[in-house]
Amino acid sequence: MNHLAHLFLAPDSPEARVGSLLGDFTRGLDLAALPYSVRLGVRHHLAVDSYTDKHPDVLASKRLFSGQRRKFAGVALDVLYDHFLLQHWNEFTDADQNTFITGVYSELQDNEDLMTPDMSRTTRHIVSHDWFGSYRDLDNIGYALDRVAARIRFQNSFAGIIDEIRPLHSELEAHFLSFFPDLQKFAGGIE
Repeated sequence: MNHLAHLFLAPDSPEARVGSLLGDFTRGLDLAALPYSVRLGVRHHLAVDSYTDKHPDVLASKRLFSGQRRKFAGVALDVLYDHFLLQHWNEFTDADQNTFITGVYSELQDNEDLMTPDMSRTTRHIVSHDWFGSYRDLDNIGYALDRVAARIRFQNSFAGIIDEIRPLHSELEAHFLSFFPDLQKFAGGIE
């Protein structure tokens, strides 16, 4: 899952939400030195990723991509799932979407001391460029995926993957709508 979904599914504390993002930035980090709530968020992140990678709807979604891009399908789905979460927000929560996003941005800014330098740089970009708000628009998902493609250090065919996503949009969305309630239930039971 991508950043917004991890924050949405995380245990309900600012520190756990920071930990839920920190799960992508743990290289070289002494997890034992982190506060308990942050460690809980990191463990939550890893459990959510593991569950997601094995879910039948996610696996079916990955198989929809062409052979040349299937290697990157998981990354594309992570970002696309944030888009679908925003599009279907009211099916998964009564919380106001804008209030949630604004609150998360504040929490990230207020808890920068809990972050690695890489995470701090990334979260500053998330907040200053309103990544989560921008993910409402499918064109911005394409832009975000192309930015990811540009950071890959080896020759790849990831750039332009949005051109494969557009004709598959309805099918990918149906898989997401089948998968996400299962993930939400699973995430709620992680201790």
